[in-house]
Amino acid sequence: MASVVEYKGLKAGYHCGYCDAEEGKASCGMWAHSMTVQDYQDLIDRGWRRSGKYVYKPVMNQTCCPQYTIRCRPLQFQPSKSHKKVLKKMLKFLAKGEISQGHCEDEPMEPTVEDAVAGDFALINKLDIQCDLKTLSDDLKESLESEEKKKGKSSKKEESNELIQSREIEKKLGSGEPSHSVKVHAVPKPGQGADLSKPPCRKAKEIRKERKRLKLMQQNPDGELEGFQVQREPPSLFPAKAKSNQPKSLEDLIFESLPENTSHKLEVRVVRSSPPSSQFKATFQESYQVYKRYQMVIHKDPPDKPTVSQFTRFLCNSPLEAENPPSGPDCGYGSFHQQYWLDGKIVAVGVIDILPYCVSSVYLYYDPDYSFLSLGVYSALREIAFTRQLHEKTSQLSYYYMGFYIHSCPKMKYKGQYRPSDLLCPETYVWVPIEQCLPSLENSKYCRFNQDPEAVDEGRSKEPDRLQVLYKKAIMPYGVYKKQQKDPSEEATVLQYARLVGQTCSERMLLFRN
Repeated sequence: MASVVEYKGLKAGYHCGYCDAEEGKASCGMWAHSMTVQDYQDLIDRGWRRSGKYVYKPVMNQTCCPQYTIRCRPLQFQPSKSHKKVLKKMLKFLAKGEISQGHCEDEPMEPTVEDAVAGDFALINKLDIQCDLKTLSDDLKESLESEEKKKGKSSKKEESNELIQSREIEKKLGSGEPSHSVKVHAVPKPGQGADLSKPPCRKAKEIRKERKRLKLMQQNPDGELEGFQVQREPPSLFPAKAKSNQPKSLEDLIFESLPENTSHKLEVRVVRSSPPSSQFKATFQESYQVYKRYQMVIHKDPPDKPTVSQFTRFLCNSPLEAENPPSGPDCGYGSFHQQYWLDGKIVAVGVIDILPYCVSSVYLYYDPDYSFLSLGVYSALREIAFTRQLHEKTSQLSYYYMGFYIHSCPKMKYKGQYRPSDLLCPETYVWVPIEQCLPSLENSKYCRFNQDPEAVDEGRSKEPDRLQVLYKKAIMPYGVYKKQQKDPSEEATVLQYARLVGQTCSERMLLFRN
């Protein structure tokens, strides 16, 4: 399956949700009709990001609030004092129902005014209406196939030959393919999250109880945990602490043993959102109601603004193709909702993409009644732990992408508190530790982080003629396509696209032109 994109070009002079400038924002964007997880991984490593199926890249030296891609390194991550406070607060609440007031200093004022391109809803809606390639239909598939036969089978083309398997992408989204096995992060009952290789600090009675419980779960295929696996602490990556005075790991802090009769029960479930799994469909309405309340209370949206269609378009629809290779994570790659179930009801949802090298955070919404639990910070820490867990099986998956870091916006600076982390150089696309970037950002909103003046963008578009174009139902290199074109602006548009996506993606993705 190949990625199919429709480039929309530069959109400048629109409202910025970060600094409130009426016409300060500038970005280039494209509509992604379908996209492989590898292509999206490569694009976010060049400063792109998605909101629903719209994939955009801020024009960094032009936009009012430059948005730098930020990633945390979970394998070396150490929770800060305030992170530990949030985790302890949750454990106290679960164990005894204790509610401690007072916010933690590195929590955002609006927990995640995430980059669902605040203020871009209207722009994206407008672009969707202007989408030229409405459906990728069977006749397109047939023409692609006949094109292939003519050219003979080259392995590279075979990938794009499978281009479209469904009558139209939108229908496929609702097809309800069976969901793949899903992970649950249950807050453990006594000892559940403990590493059994640790010294036996628990009572034998507790161990027996746990074995019995796990056995019951295995015997109960259609119980409430149908389709879920209980999250275990990764045993090898974070070995048992030899000395008690060593700092506790993130897992220790999250999965600390709780008493038998806890006041509350928390369970974290990962459900595939695209294509929607059965669990996703079954909980859709409840999840939407949480989103609606979040938007109204936290973002002061009027009641008619957070509609089902807006929710679906921005947080459920995704261009990412689901992939389940044997070496990949158990839940597969693609787009997911990580649901936080407290006492049997959804209190928060983290929208995430699982990609070849990272977990990428898209958005978080939560029930405002539970603001006291600092769910913005708590969910980020859970997502970091989740990335560490996925890394156990899929070793190259070792980063946690937090979207954009906006140094000029106080509400977004909290992302810099998850250390160690790196920012992406907007000119050479190399990662630079955030500590090295901050002094420059204090002096200037826009910075090139790469200190080597000779360094260039290694992935830049060097041979635009090799770029793949989808034109009149046929796939052709740009070199062939441009000979059929009379419009002088066409070349400028295609070359701008090539420069922004880089050589590798330009040769793999199909650029739709009409």
